[in-house]
Amino acid sequence: MNKTASLNNIRREYKLNKLSEETVHKSPFIQFASWFNQVMKMDLIEPNAMILATADIKAKPSVRVVLMKGIGNRGIIFFTNYKSRKGQELSQNSSAALLFYWAELERQVRIEGKIKKIPKVESQKYFDTRPVESRIAAWASEQSKIIPDREYLEKRFDKFEQKFSGKKIPVPANWGGFRLVPDYFEFWQGRENRLHDRICYKKVNKKWKIFRLAP
Repeated sequence: MNKTASLNNIRREYKLNKLSEETVHKSPFIQFASWFNQVMKMDLIEPNAMILATADIKAKPSVRVVLMKGIGNRGIIFFTNYKSRKGQELSQNSSAALLFYWAELERQVRIEGKIKKIPKVESQKYFDTRPVESRIAAWASEQSKIIPDREYLEKRFDKFEQKFSGKKIPVPANWGGFRLVPDYFEFWQGRENRLHDRICYKKVNKKWKIFRLAP
């Protein structure tokens, strides 16, 4: 089998919906909420999964999937170990980008902006909602650090499980939330013949300018 040829033949036409400058909401946050509410009704696996792109001080990029844990007019929140690769890159370079992709709706949303840490009290509030095992794992995992083997990780988990047995588990000092404060949104709706709709919002003088990009 010619694998290249078979890959070339993987394609589909996008016909589910359309998007225009006239029908989108003036606020990108409300437009996003409208789309996300539709996603939440579809019983998808990890509907809040988003791709986070960061870059270090030398502009070397890296990308991974994280989970959105908050959304509002101030931005989009996710949580991580501040000493992880993404945490360290964001401390060096606060510019970041997010991508949501919902194939079932033939939609993407791209968001760009600056990253800020959220207050520790807010991180603790979310941390307390996590399953006990997830809270212990946040203490056990030295995220992005090279470790000798799986056993090392499991022993650290056992150590902290014993330490916090019957006690309230505090949020680790090196763990917490980031908020991406957007200055750019792009709503992408798949259309036939690859003539996709791309409606964008860019913040100019504290107001959102809406425009269309060619696909």
